[in-house]
Amino acid sequence: MAQKLLGPNSILEALRAGRRDVERIYLDRGRGGPKVAEILTLARAKVVTIKYKERAELTRIAETHSHQGMVAIAAEVPYQEAEELLVKAKDKTPFLLVLDGVEDPQNLGSIIRTAEAAGVDGIIIPKHRAVGLTSTVAKVACGALEHIRVCRVTNIPAFLDRLKEKGVWVVGADVKAAKSIYEIDLIGPLALVIGGEDTGLKPLVKKKCDILASLPMEGSISSLNTAVAAAITMYEVVRQRKEKKN
Repeated sequence: MAQKLLGPNSILEALRAGRRDVERIYLDRGRGGPKVAEILTLARAKVVTIKYKERAELTRIAETHSHQGMVAIAAEVPYQEAEELLVKAKDKTPFLLVLDGVEDPQNLGSIIRTAEAAGVDGIIIPKHRAVGLTSTVAKVACGALEHIRVCRVTNIPAFLDRLKEKGVWVVGADVKAAKSIYEIDLIGPLALVIGGEDTGLKPLVKKKCDILASLPMEGSISSLNTAVAAAITMYEVVRQRKEKKN
């Protein structure tokens, strides 16, 4: 199944990363600028077909207005093998992100972008009852999918068990947890588990976590957007690990 890359950021990162499955690029006749120039240079070097279209036609191809004047057609983003993450868990101090049922493509794309920036080694998502790597996710991720492993597994609780067997500490984000994320040691081998938008962590997933952690809520609202909560939590891991190095 073909994948649509929307917007110059996603397309440029795909070409820079050397993806060979970009088949053709559709471009608004009036679109210009340095990014577009680089995209055209890279596309011609890789013998990618370039076709100019009117904006209405681009919207039809993209099936959305959020294309920023550029659409690329590529093979569907391949999921990585979860087994590779398990092997790598023995070789270094991994930082993994497990998403338990994120259904909004905007949230997933944002989380992937933040995870890549935060140095996450891999992201695990479930095969069922969760959004996959759609074209919207790729666009929101702004090219991050080219630089981070995303794996799909059938059973999240079983995968957490396997991570724990490898010595990975499993920390679940839960708004009702007694301890805040700032009170927990996140320096060692780590799998951070984030729940879905409405349900949070599923009961069995929560049970498999070694510890649950919350974010302090000082205002009137009781919870944060999933992508925002994930970003704050990931960067607490970054902060702790940098402090240890210093």
